[in-house]
Amino acid sequence: MSLNIDESAIKRIEHLRTAQSKPGLMLRVCVEGGGCSGFQYILELTESAGSKDLTFADCVVTDDISLPFLEGATVKFKDDLIGSEFIIDNPNAQSGCGCGSSFSV
Repeated sequence: MSLNIDESAIKRIEHLRTAQSKPGLMLRVCVEGGGCSGFQYILELTESAGSKDLTFADCVVTDDISLPFLEGATVKFKDDLIGSEFIIDNPNAQSGCGCGSSFSV
């Protein structure tokens, strides 16, 4: 199983590591039930990975339960006039909501 990490996300995490003086900082991406479309993404910064976690590009971590929902997805960082955020481009999502944080499969 794979999770693709776009160069934009890698650069942003590297920037955060430097700015916060935390060389082990990673982005945790999880999928949980809920949200207006059935599943929702939970994104948080962390410095630790659990025994069942999988690490991608040395900067993004997810758990073995979330990974099947993220199979083939790409984690990106978007920075434009509206704001900046990590986004998940997920080919498994059949539909999503307007906020972009929940989806259905």
